[in-house]
Amino acid sequence: MISGEDQSNSKILKTAEAMQMAMENGLDLVEVSPNQDPPVCRLLDYGKFKYNLSKRDKKNKSKTTQTQREVRLRPGTSKHDVELKIKKVRSLLDDGSKVRVAVMLRGREAAHPDFAMKVLRSVAEGVKDMAKLDKRPSNEGRTLSLVVSPAFPIGTMKNKDKENKE
Repeated sequence: MISGEDQSNSKILKTAEAMQMAMENGLDLVEVSPNQDPPVCRLLDYGKFKYNLSKRDKKNKSKTTQTQREVRLRPGTSKHDVELKIKKVRSLLDDGSKVRVAVMLRGREAAHPDFAMKVLRSVAEGVKDMAKLDKRPSNEGRTLSLVVSPAFPIGTMKNKDKENKE
């Protein structure tokens, strides 16, 4: 069986006739489904077909990339401000992003990393219901950070929040 580019005019032909037809139209004879009886072939420009496939794959690949966002804090950040940052982290997680929470230490703050760990623990505690810890808190120079990623599919936590309010 052979189908044209518009797939409306399908007919059964011998291989030689199909090859002749492809040569006349300046197209290629491509076997689409070899396991059927009779095998299904299409007349198409194979180079253009491969180009469109690669273009579609690139487009799909760009949609699936997960971004990593960063939220920065300081050890002296007030409790209310930390709660606002937790809200921001929750919204970023719900959008499907990985989030790096960084506590920046300056000057004498570097002598007391336990204050920074306390802030990181409070953020981790605030998002534990919707995130999983990818990277435990670690010290990177003057910055202590952790990385969390969404534990649920994108957008599901917003729906759960609406159900809880009603």
